[in-house]
Amino acid sequence: MTVHVGVVGVGMIGQDHIRRLTRVLSGVDVVAVSDVDGERARAVADGLRDVAVHATGEQLVADDRVDAVVVCSWGETHEQYVLAAIAAGKPVFCEKPLATTQDACRRILAAETAAGRRLVQVGYMRRYDADYRALRAVVQGGSIGLPLLMHCTHRNAGVPAHYVAEMMVSDTAVHEIDMVRWMFGEEIVAAQVLTPRRSRNGGELRDPLVLLLEMESGILVDVEISVNIRYGYDIRGEVVGEEGTAELGEPSPVRVRRAGTVAQPVPADWRERFVRAYDVELQEWVDAVAGDGELGPSSWDGYAATAVSDAGLTALRTGERVPVSLGDRPALYEK
Repeated sequence: MTVHVGVVGVGMIGQDHIRRLTRVLSGVDVVAVSDVDGERARAVADGLRDVAVHATGEQLVADDRVDAVVVCSWGETHEQYVLAAIAAGKPVFCEKPLATTQDACRRILAAETAAGRRLVQVGYMRRYDADYRALRAVVQGGSIGLPLLMHCTHRNAGVPAHYVAEMMVSDTAVHEIDMVRWMFGEEIVAAQVLTPRRSRNGGELRDPLVLLLEMESGILVDVEISVNIRYGYDIRGEVVGEEGTAELGEPSPVRVRRAGTVAQPVPADWRERFVRAYDVELQEWVDAVAGDGELGPSSWDGYAATAVSDAGLTALRTGERVPVSLGDRPALYEK
């Protein structure tokens, strides 16, 4: 079975997913695109075979040729396209965030629950990275004892001009927020933000930040967020257990010894570090849509990430510890 996909939003991530869907993955074909910039959508379609261009995402969802939808548009538009896909009974892969407000996430939860089946997957690709999967296997295997702490690092060489302070939590650290829920299989119950001395590279940003997360069981997670550190894109993670520790491997498989130095390349950005994770993520989604496997991160996961991000933003403004209250998880999302 070939899954025929329509892509809403053909900016940088949308075009990268189209490349992946058409050139890397199996069992899938892109048959329709849509973008608020019609000329860009037509230019992307011109580089593909037999692809329809729709004026709106809703029209794309309604296209009978489209079996499933990939949403890569601006975050504030995600709700409308995900709801349209649910109403049409079509599986939808939504890049993070699921939606930009908790209320919008709840509306998606309500619609999917009313539909009676999982249709939505949210794009948290850390869950598909080989290193993170190996780390989780060690933690869940119990060889280091009960986990007590996790130290996380999320460093960017730089960020674009439109990047604002709130994005350090809602756009950057949100990956760690989802990852630790998946890593430990439990919810985050509180967040706090510490503000160290500012980097001169950050301009007006309060950079770096330290996000502190409290898990249900008492595990504490600290996340260093440095988004103008210049030297590269550096993602780290270490779990401290009762009887040992486990951490992610080095960012590059190559170490060069030359001219009296030992050097190991650091990825330039997220595309280089997680390119394979994106491939695995979309392939497993395609397979699930075709009936061979299960959907990944759910609408509940998207809602939880947004709720914790909101708590983190409140903590950033107030300097206080902010509790997280999610309410009851619908039975549809029980593990």
